[in-house]
Amino acid sequence: MNASRKARDRHLLERKTFMREYAIGLYEKAMPAHLSWKEKLRAAGRAGYDYVEISIDETQEKIRRIDMDRGERLSLIRDMYETGTPIRSMCVSALTKYSLGNSDKGLRERGMEIARGAIQLAEDLGVRIVMIPGYDIYYGESTSQTRRFFEENLEKLALFAARSGVLVEMETMENAFMNTVWKAMYHVSRINSVYLGIYPDSGNITNAAVAYGSDEAQDLLSGKGHISSIHLKETRPGKFREIPYGKGHVDFEKIIQAAWSIGVRKYVTEFWYQGSETWEEELSQVNGRMRQILDRQV
Repeated sequence: MNASRKARDRHLLERKTFMREYAIGLYEKAMPAHLSWKEKLRAAGRAGYDYVEISIDETQEKIRRIDMDRGERLSLIRDMYETGTPIRSMCVSALTKYSLGNSDKGLRERGMEIARGAIQLAEDLGVRIVMIPGYDIYYGESTSQTRRFFEENLEKLALFAARSGVLVEMETMENAFMNTVWKAMYHVSRINSVYLGIYPDSGNITNAAVAYGSDEAQDLLSGKGHISSIHLKETRPGKFREIPYGKGHVDFEKIIQAAWSIGVRKYVTEFWYQGSETWEEELSQVNGRMRQILDRQV
C-alpha cells in the first residue's frame, strides 16, 4: 500500500471516529460482486458511508462465508481497520430458501445451521445486527405447521443470539406473513428477548400500507423500542426490488421522520448493482440523497 493511500485510509478512519447523530450503511450488493472486500470497503467509504452490510444469500458462494477460517476472519477485520470502513450489519437472505418454518425438514435444519453460523461470524467480526427475512416459508405454502416451525426456531435463535451478544432482527418482507412492523411485533412480544427485534424495509411496509389502506409511519411507530435499523429501499405497488430511488412511491422523508422519532439511528440504503459503469457515482448520489433527509432530523 503506497503512502498516499495509507494517509487517505487513516483520514477515513479518523473521520468515522467522530460521534455522529446517526450512521448510514451500504448494502454490499450495491457494488460489483467481483471486487475484493478491501475494494468494497474503500468504495463505500469514498461514497460517504459509515459501514457496510454484508450479504449471506442463498448462493453457495455467500453461504460459505459462515465457514471462514480464523485466518480469513482476521484478514477481513484487518481490511476494516485499514480502510476505516467496518462491516456492522449482516443480511442473511439465505433464510429465504432455507426458511426457518420450511415444511421440508432438511431445508429447515440447514436454515438453522446457516443462522447459527451467521451469528457466530457476526460475533467474530464485530457485526452488531444479523437481519433475517420474516418468512415462515417462501417457496411453498404457509400453513399452521410452517408457522409453528418458524416460531419454535425463532425462539431458539433468540437464545443463541443472547449467548453471542448479537442482535437478531426480522425484516418486514413482501408477503402477508410479515409485511408490517405490527405483524413482526407479535413474535417480538411473544419471545420477549432483548436480542430479538425488527428490521423494517421502507419499501415493503409502504407497499403493505397501500394494500391495506393503512399508514406506514404509524406502522413503524408500533415497533418503538424494538427497531435498531431500517432498510431504505425504493418500491412501487406490487414491485419490491431494483426500483431506482425517485422512481417509486416510498416517502423517505416520512419514513425517516417516524423512525427518528422513536430513536432509530442506523439506516442502510438497500439497492443493487446492475452493471452501470458509473456505479461509484451512484453510491455517492444515494448517500447524499439520504443524508440530506437525515441531517434535517438532527
